[in-house]
Amino acid sequence: MDKRRQSSKEQNTEPVRKPYMTGTITDENTLKSALGFFGIMLITTFVAFVVCATATFSSLVLRLLMNAAVILVLLMVYYNRGAAKGAEAVARGEILYQRREKGMEIREAERRICYHPGKGYIIGLIGTIPFLIAAIALALCATVQMTTAGTLPSWMQAYVNRGDIGNALVNYTQPEGMTLTDMIRTVVRISILPYVNIVNYSNRYGMLLLERLSPLIVLIPAAAYGTGYLRGKKVRTQIHTMIKTNEQKRIRKEEKRKRRNARNSAPRTREPEQLN
Repeated sequence: MDKRRQSSKEQNTEPVRKPYMTGTITDENTLKSALGFFGIMLITTFVAFVVCATATFSSLVLRLLMNAAVILVLLMVYYNRGAAKGAEAVARGEILYQRREKGMEIREAERRICYHPGKGYIIGLIGTIPFLIAAIALALCATVQMTTAGTLPSWMQAYVNRGDIGNALVNYTQPEGMTLTDMIRTVVRISILPYVNIVNYSNRYGMLLLERLSPLIVLIPAAAYGTGYLRGKKVRTQIHTMIKTNEQKRIRKEEKRKRRNARNSAPRTREPEQLN
């Protein structure tokens, strides 16, 4: 019963929220944070490329499950990174608020780097710009990818120089070079490879739709990061609540120890003895 009562008290602990100063949507560290976000995107893109390239399944169900799992894991990485960044900004705002209450001077640059609800989305957006530009360029010039001409068989080489049919075979002897659009398509498809695997390369019209929607898809990590950043306030509340709960535990243990020591040190009353 005591354990149940104690756990009930811990669950009923009121959330502890401390006041904090609010910053601006951008500050002197925004570009640095955006570069860090871009670095995370490069790392996660490489990891996703390795995982998705080595785990190919002919089964549609397995392919969907595998790539969906990769997408969820990557989004959790961005979400947690954003939450950590948001909690750090809120903690800085709490410190500055306490300094202001004590009458200490606060520089404008210090205030700007505090928590702002839109700062996480801005960091993610700026960090995504290289991929976003490539995705927009691809979306504007995306077309249905048709099957290219195959390699000319060796036994047909003798007919290439013949005037009557040589012109019809010349396309088979001149391989097409990689255009700028092809390079951009390669970069974009690698950056959204789990979605590409879900749609499947053989689905030409599905790939066309995916390429046209690629600007929105490459922004999903930024959205996850910004949403995680918003959780920074809740993370700080949980930390303060946990500190209060642990302090209450310590006080209760100390009170129990004092009561136990008081009982042990209290003089014992002797029972009256019976006379013979």
